[in-house]
Amino acid sequence: MTLLEVLRRATGYLETHGSSSPRLDAEMLLASALGLRRLELYLQFERELTDAELAPYRDLTARRGRGEPVAYLTGHREFMALDFLVTPEVLVPQPDTEVLVQRAVEWGRVRGGALRFADVGTGSGAIAVSVAHYLPEVTVDATDISPAALGVARSNASRLGVAERVTFMEGDLAAPLVGPYDAVLANLPYLDPGAQLQSEVLAQPAIALFGGVQLVNRLLAATPGLLAPGGIALLEIDPAIVDELVVEGFAGWKLHRDLGGHQRVLEAWI
Repeated sequence: MTLLEVLRRATGYLETHGSSSPRLDAEMLLASALGLRRLELYLQFERELTDAELAPYRDLTARRGRGEPVAYLTGHREFMALDFLVTPEVLVPQPDTEVLVQRAVEWGRVRGGALRFADVGTGSGAIAVSVAHYLPEVTVDATDISPAALGVARSNASRLGVAERVTFMEGDLAAPLVGPYDAVLANLPYLDPGAQLQSEVLAQPAIALFGGVQLVNRLLAATPGLLAPGGIALLEIDPAIVDELVVEGFAGWKLHRDLGGHQRVLEAWI
């Protein structure tokens, strides 16, 4: 079969097995299996694929059909136009989290200078590494309770050239942090344990998914004591928990909407 025929068949298979983006998934998996960039596929549509080339692709497609995230299958995920390593030990970085990072970078550029940021529950390091990349004078202290996640985050910091400005610390929430910080950032496991989720989401580590509003409020209670005067907190949240947030000890707060128009990022300031 030609490359294009293979893509069509894989797309049809994934469409009937629950993928919300079957053609994109098929292309990303095929590019990974062939060691190509996705755009290079478009230049080789008439290329005939051998059985040796098809075997790993069939395996990847079948695993995707069973609900494994594409990022785990390829080992990579683009976030903030940067290429992050991703393993099953970490949450897959999502486009909505870019809203938080974009606001942090915007605020940091206006504030200016050698700022100190903290990233609580860093996971793959997507937030910490992206902020350090786009704010060259900023240093970041990043925490996580998972040693495996911290290993992935350190790899990403090294690959993306910010390892000297991002310090990773093992511990629960803000416990390892010593302020003052100019900004505290976090994408905590804010989902309720009883939430009904797609298999692709459930394939990710439970420790990175479930914590609920109680976990978010624990960090909110600790954050004012970590912030310098004029500092801010930016926390990604579940829109369903907005009314349960306890935002005390701050001068004010507001919400930012995600790409789908949902209230997704809490910004609070001292």
